[in-house]
Amino acid sequence: MKVFAFRSIHTQFMTATTLLIVGLVGSIVWVWANTESNLYRQQQQSQAKSLVKLSAYALGNELSEENWGQIRVDLDLLMRENQDFLYILVSDARKKNQILASSPSDFQNQYIPDIVPVEVTNAALKSRHSHAVETFVLRDIKFLGHVRAKRGERFIEVSSDIKLVSGETIGTLRIGMSSQQINRAVVYAINQAVLVGFVGLAVSLVCAYILAKRLSDPVQRLQVSAARIAAGDLQHRAEINLSDEIGDLAKSFNEMSAALQASFSKLHKTLESFERFVPDKFLAVIAPEGIENIQVGVSATRTMTILFCDIRNYSSMAEQMTPFETFSFLNDFLECMGWPIEKSGGFIDKYIGDAIMALFDDEATDCALRAAILMQGTLSLFNEERIEKGLPAIAVGIGIHRGEVVMGTVGFNSRIDSTVVGDVVNLASRVEGLTKQYDCQILVTESVVNSLYHPESFSLRLVDKSVKVKGKEEAIAIYEPSYKHLKV
Repeated sequence: MKVFAFRSIHTQFMTATTLLIVGLVGSIVWVWANTESNLYRQQQQSQAKSLVKLSAYALGNELSEENWGQIRVDLDLLMRENQDFLYILVSDARKKNQILASSPSDFQNQYIPDIVPVEVTNAALKSRHSHAVETFVLRDIKFLGHVRAKRGERFIEVSSDIKLVSGETIGTLRIGMSSQQINRAVVYAINQAVLVGFVGLAVSLVCAYILAKRLSDPVQRLQVSAARIAAGDLQHRAEINLSDEIGDLAKSFNEMSAALQASFSKLHKTLESFERFVPDKFLAVIAPEGIENIQVGVSATRTMTILFCDIRNYSSMAEQMTPFETFSFLNDFLECMGWPIEKSGGFIDKYIGDAIMALFDDEATDCALRAAILMQGTLSLFNEERIEKGLPAIAVGIGIHRGEVVMGTVGFNSRIDSTVVGDVVNLASRVEGLTKQYDCQILVTESVVNSLYHPESFSLRLVDKSVKVKGKEEAIAIYEPSYKHLKV
């Protein structure tokens, strides 16, 4: 039976594994990108602090001599050489931190530049060491006609005291450095992390697919095997040679299949044996829902032909034989009589000592007459073998009658038997008894003759047109049939 794709083990495993891998790879990429970003920022700030510190040291003599022209030239040169510099400010602590040199020159003679928040300026002027802070631009910054930063752009300002050789602080150097290089490095790091993540995800998904297939394929093969066994192929075995739990499951499955096959084989043999006791045509009536549902009192009405066969003088024969010889003789005799009945389409209802009761449910009685004639023919061959062994020949009488009977089960819960009930059965038995009186091998009633499809195939001799049998008020006609062209 097909199921939704999402319910398959393979799909569930792949879905769970994919979500796990995506979450894991996503976490790794995020941590990697965040770490790289912080690392780049720390490196740039460290480098910027070193640069500002060296520059402040170099400006110490110029500032002490108030060589403002040279300082401005040096600042412009630094701005040209470093595209990431947004501005450079030099304030003089001796003149209330007035900016006396800057690049761009817009900020000269200001005390608090209008490009950064006031708190950034205060922090830079109060610091006595190299100081770095991330902030944003309050307005556009241009240098030599080119925009170095736009309003609102994030950047880093690094500041350092300008000291004399004696250690006296005489000013402050402030450099604004663009974060674009950091951003580019961070984007590159993120791209690298994402690329590695995608590669890792692809490799992981391939591995997960292989693993899921390795896990689901045996299960699917077990499912196919179970379906084949359910369809009746009990000889099928799951060919899964693994050393894990699935292999153990397949081994247990095959052991179960072998046990089912053995049980089914035993059950099949039991059914075959049961059918020897109860013919198929009986089972169709008494057990329409299966023999496991047989109940007492199940019955059906049928119009059938009843054949009785009995050994003449059996009692005197049995007295001269041991029980074992009698048992062996009966089996040989019943086998001899059984196959003509089966070959002609009839079935044996029961054995009554040495007597045989057979039924024919054809619409015509031709098969029953043919069976009776064949039985007498096979009996002749049977007697020839007995005479060769020095044993006496035997004779049988066969009586046949046709009419309506009831087929069904009788008994009680612990002992049930199948049987045919009706006056037709008794009459067929009485007709068989008349074979001794009229010295005939086969006698049939008028109802049998009237039901023949091909009466011309038989030579029918009227034995008695009006004979009364025991237990019957109405007289019946009886005939003796023969079939000269029938070969055994």
